[in-house]
Amino acid sequence: MTQKTTHRPFTGWHMTIILVTFFAIVMAVNFTMARIALSSFGGTVVDNSYVASQHYNAWLAQADAQQRLGWDKTVTLDDARHLVLTVRKDGVPLDTLRATATVSHPLGLAPARALHFATVETGGLRSVEALPPGRWRIDLAVSHGDNSALYQVDLQ
Repeated sequence: MTQKTTHRPFTGWHMTIILVTFFAIVMAVNFTMARIALSSFGGTVVDNSYVASQHYNAWLAQADAQQRLGWDKTVTLDDARHLVLTVRKDGVPLDTLRATATVSHPLGLAPARALHFATVETGGLRSVEALPPGRWRIDLAVSHGDNSALYQVDLQ
């Protein structure tokens, strides 16, 4: 007794089911990826790139003037997650520093906030507020006398 199997022919309905299933999977993946991308997008770097380009030469001049100051900055987090800032010139810490900082999440998931600093014995500055866990972008404005410098630091 041999059992004979009969194959059903490949019809247009089979092809329709294959195509509909294929495109349903592709669309589901695309919609999922688009939803994830939109939920994690924090915004633009500049609102108008043309207007930003008009200030480019001024930004280069500021960066050159800041480079000529010869300041060497160190930004770290202590054990309590307070920001510790030390600025040195020729290896000597600068005293009477003034600093302001704005802390923001790199993707814009948390609102930006200002940090306030207090002087420490080692000649640097320590933030009064502690940073929550996570990755943070710190925009620092440091001044010493008539000289000032802008820094951007990413910390985790």
